[in-house]
Amino acid sequence: MHDLVGAVWRTSSRSNDQGLCVEVADNLARRRGVVGIRDSKDQAGPVLMVSPRGWSAFVGAIRDGDFAR
Repeated sequence: MHDLVGAVWRTSSRSNDQGLCVEVADNLARRRGVVGIRDSKDQAGPVLMVSPRGWSAFVGAIRDGDFAR
């Protein structure tokens, strides 16, 4: 289990007023080798943790339109 102390959570700029909000803590990537992702409506809830490489691949896929409807 990774220690999330010191995580700086930021909300996605794509979040909306319908409660579809995601927060990411990517400041832990260098120190702890993990990026945290959570639901902003449930900040005490579970955190998905991925490797920095996995996070970069995910963001890149979004930018490339791989998840476009």
